[in-house]
Amino acid sequence: MDWQTTADAVPASVVSETRALALLGRAPATGAWREGDAVGDRRFVRIGDVPLESGRVLPEARIAYEQWGTLSPARDNAILVLHALTGDSHVVGPAGPAHPSAGWWPGVVGPGLAIDTDRWFVLAPNVLGGCQGSTGPASLAPDRSEWGARFPFLTIRDQVRAQLAFARELGIERFAAVVGGSMGAMHVLEWAIEAPDAVERIAVLAAPAATTADQIALNSVQIEAIRADPAFLGGEYYDSPEGEGPTRGLALARRMAMLNYRTAAELNLRFERSWQSDLDPLGGDGRFAVESYLDFHGNKFTRRFDANSYLVLTEAMNSHDVGRGRGSAAAALARIEAKSLVLGIDSDRYFPLAGQVEIAASLRHSMHGDEPVLLHSEYGHDAFLIEDDAVGDALARLLAA
Repeated sequence: MDWQTTADAVPASVVSETRALALLGRAPATGAWREGDAVGDRRFVRIGDVPLESGRVLPEARIAYEQWGTLSPARDNAILVLHALTGDSHVVGPAGPAHPSAGWWPGVVGPGLAIDTDRWFVLAPNVLGGCQGSTGPASLAPDRSEWGARFPFLTIRDQVRAQLAFARELGIERFAAVVGGSMGAMHVLEWAIEAPDAVERIAVLAAPAATTADQIALNSVQIEAIRADPAFLGGEYYDSPEGEGPTRGLALARRMAMLNYRTAAELNLRFERSWQSDLDPLGGDGRFAVESYLDFHGNKFTRRFDANSYLVLTEAMNSHDVGRGRGSAAAALARIEAKSLVLGIDSDRYFPLAGQVEIAASLRHSMHGDEPVLLHSEYGHDAFLIEDDAVGDALARLLAA
């Protein structure tokens, strides 16, 4: 089942004919986990009603999560791992009937690794608004039909408040560390600001203090790609037969995102101008290998994600601004008391290094001073998922502090 490897967590590569054949057949209308599906390694906790910044209330919310290691008698060895936009709670473990892709951080979390599960008790929740078990648009609303387009707008702060409720339900009052990359790192910052007494250490990997106009613009075209798909049906597509859901729009959004997550250097090096198979793409029926790579991973993505969730989570990322209502980003960051790691990637064209420089300059308890840890990588934004040794070393230093 190597075709199910999460694209973000591996270098780009030419898609073989064998891997391409694995996606034959019609994609479901949604790749969301649904009631009655195999549970796998998921656990669930009810967190009740969630008041939202919009003034609305999301009723009867549930968080899906996975865990590794053993909680100490003093309950002082818990680490919270928060995922990126297209991740979920399956940080470690194989793909299978319940988990459409393998764990996304197997080189960082596990026995003897940087986040050593022989020492630490690791929790990883699926974000509120997600599609792999936590309450989201594909979940059933109180009227027993899918939320769909009725699902409320969420902010990063709303999602963190749901995570705080999740931790309370599990009896975790303080985390030894809260760790996340990209969207997960946005949550990490809000944890440290909203609940300083609940966080001893934080790791902020490849995220800014606020989503910029450029980043919102990049997100907006992905949102429009989904909404413009005629099969999206205004978000009410859950009864559509296989092959008739908004998979073209979702796959296109994914292809756009992957160009943000990787670098020109990596794509040029790995694909050059090579063809897929032996068919000439210059006026013939063939395709360039890089086109097939993007097609393959876009189509695969539709089998594990939900179009409405993609919209909800992307718009939540657009809401991200730690300075909103707090004077300024610098003022908000200066309130953080946790021991901190900020890591930026020199080739990141989605969340460029300037964002991590801004964060590091404002933190008072950084393990590395007022400059972020710099990761040199050809892989761009996704390097925090790929460069296990460098990321692991930085995390190990934080956890030893």
